[in-house]
Formats: sequence, structure tokens, C-alpha cells
Amino acid sequence: MFDRLREDVRTARETDPAAKSGAEVLLYAGLHAVWAYRLAHWLWTRDFHFTARLVSQLTRFLTGVEIHPGADLGRRVFVDHGMGVVIGETAEVGDDVAMYHGVTLGGDDPRPVKRHPTVGDRVTLGANATLVGDITIGDDASVGAGAVVVDDVPPGATVVGNPAEVVDGGDSENGEPVEPVEETPEPEAAAAETDERPTGADDRSTGDESDDDTDEEAATPPEPPACCGAAGAS
Repeated sequence: MFDRLREDVRTARETDPAAKSGAEVLLYAGLHAVWAYRLAHWLWTRDFHFTARLVSQLTRFLTGVEIHPGADLGRRVFVDHGMGVVIGETAEVGDDVAMYHGVTLGGDDPRPVKRHPTVGDRVTLGANATLVGDITIGDDASVGAGAVVVDDVPPGATVVGNPAEVVDGGDSENGEPVEPVEETPEPEAAAAETDERPTGADDRSTGDESDDDTDEEAATPPEPPACCGAAGAS
């Protein structure tokens, strides 16, 4: 337990560039929230549920961070600033995860089932990011500030927006970057482009054909009337 607490202090010291010393880190509300969670989680796993919830609620009052004691947080989790962070009961958070103020790991099912996100290792969750439901955020992924995530995020991917979309992809198997795919123009667009091409060449071609027909007509002499041909013969 105490080794884990010392590790949390070291993680905050190494992760936050504003930290000037280990003593200063001891004042961080996010660190207090993680420490209190570890105590509450210890109580929760030993069926001291009421006491665990009491610790959790007192921590929420003191730090503005609410982490359910039933959640499963890994090692070296860093909560920066902390205010407004909410982590639900069935949430799972891996090792070396950094999250900023306003992050929510929320549920989407009223039943007592797995209903909160699973966050992999070395993930960064930007300020006010909202992750909802039994989804999985792959290792080394990044969720942008203010993003609303309701679907799985591949390892190594970066997602932003509401709803969140991948802007820097990752392979779902090994986290390798995915090369961007060039868009193929729609058939309607191709047809419109064809219609907009200059028609001067076609007009000239049509005009030339008309001139040839006129020349042929002019070169052919008119036939004499039938009456005149009969008179000359007699």
C-alpha cells in the first residue's frame, strides 16, 4: 500500500511540468483523490461498502473528484487539477493513465452489469472528455478535450469531437498508424464534372460535318424537269 502511495507521488512529480518538488505535489487535489480512492477500494473489496462509500463522498466534498470505490484503477494514474472528474463503479483504468479536469467515465445501463468504459494503458484523457458505456479505449490512445466517446477507440488512435471521430488512426491489432485512404469521387460528382467540360470541340466537329454536307449538295447539279426532257427528245 505505502509503496503504491509513494509511486503516485513520483508519477505526479514526473508527469506535471509545473511541479517543482515532491513536497509541492503533496498539495495536489488529484493526488489526494487517488490516495483516498485506494483506501476506499481496499475497504470495498473487503465488503466494507458503507465505509468505502463514506470515504468516497468525503473525498468528493474535499477535492471535487468522485471515484466510485468499486472502480478498478491501475498503477501510476495521474489526475491533473481534478475538479469535476467522475469515475463510475464498473470503470477500469489501466496503468500510466493521465486524465484532466472534468473527465467522466459514465454508465449507460441501469442494470447492475458492466456499464462503464475500460481504459487501456498509457492513455491520455483531455479536459472535459466524456466516455460513456461499456466501451474500450485501446492502449496509447488519446481522447481530445471535450470529446464525447460512445464507441471503442483503437490502440494508438487520437479522437476528438462530439461525437468523437478518429483524426489520427491506429491499427486495432498492434497500434501501428494507419495510412490515410484517398477518397474516391462519387458517380454523381464524376457525371457533373463531365457535363461541365467545354463543348467547343464538339460544336466545331458538328459544324464541320454540316459544312461537308452542304458542299456535297452544292456540287451535285439539279436534275431537269421531266417535261423539259420530253420536249427536247421530240
